[in-house]
Amino acid sequence: MNADYQERIEKVITYIKENSEQKLTLDQLAAVSNFSKYHFARIFTAIVGVTPVAFVNRVRVQKAASQLVETDQAILAIANQCGFESLSTFHALFKKYYAKTPSEVRKNARKNSNFSSFLSNQQEELAPLADYNRKRKNPLLERAWQNMITIKELPEHEVAYVRHVGSYLDTHVAWDKLGRWASRQELTPRNQQFIGISLDDGNLVEEYACRYDACVTLPQGFEKRGHQKDVAFQTLAGGLYARYPYYDTVEKFVLAYQSVFRLWLPNSEYDADDRPCLEFCMNDPARDPEGKCKVDLYIPIKKK
Repeated sequence: MNADYQERIEKVITYIKENSEQKLTLDQLAAVSNFSKYHFARIFTAIVGVTPVAFVNRVRVQKAASQLVETDQAILAIANQCGFESLSTFHALFKKYYAKTPSEVRKNARKNSNFSSFLSNQQEELAPLADYNRKRKNPLLERAWQNMITIKELPEHEVAYVRHVGSYLDTHVAWDKLGRWASRQELTPRNQQFIGISLDDGNLVEEYACRYDACVTLPQGFEKRGHQKDVAFQTLAGGLYARYPYYDTVEKFVLAYQSVFRLWLPNSEYDADDRPCLEFCMNDPARDPEGKCKVDLYIPIKKK
């Protein structure tokens, strides 16, 4: 990872540790990092290994554990001081992390000095995250990425789309609706492009709430009035993009995002820009001999 990305991630982690008792939003943390707020969470998760929200909660829980052992303050007071908005949330996250309730941790720590050592070891688990996959330059890896990634300038695209809300594995529902509509309009893969947009990061949004737009580009002068209500229209922003070709199963497509944001982007000369990623569909998986999808993933970028 280049020094710039490393310093920006470290700045965010320092900010979280120093302000964990306050309400922290993704927009705030993105501003601290100077990464695109649209892509900050994905970059942070790819590099650190946990989501920003999970990291914040982890810091808060560990601070609370220290206070439980070192002070006689009431558990509610400790929860409030460490940034938890409710006692029930504090209890749930604390037990998830330590497999014990706050009361049990306090009781065990006072009875058993070894338990205090256990807590100290748990606190130190944050330290390795500061290493962030630091690696020396790897010419072979760099050449491989250069052969894989293509930098392209894309124009704006006027598109019709059908929105799907739910698991990204069920987006075929939106594609089926869009495909039938597009066929009636004589918009086919021969003359138009079909583009998917995953609007939510599955690490941050529950699977049932993830939004996805199945899009088809429109010819100039296309009449947008008088169509069925579940077909809407939008303009996809043009600009500079990094193209990453993918050919594998739909279930593994999430790994394409992880590869680009974790391995290529931090070592590149680019930052992610405030535009959604575009998934240009190059085949129909249902007709592929191996049942695989062929997608050109376009990551919006800008020069640092």
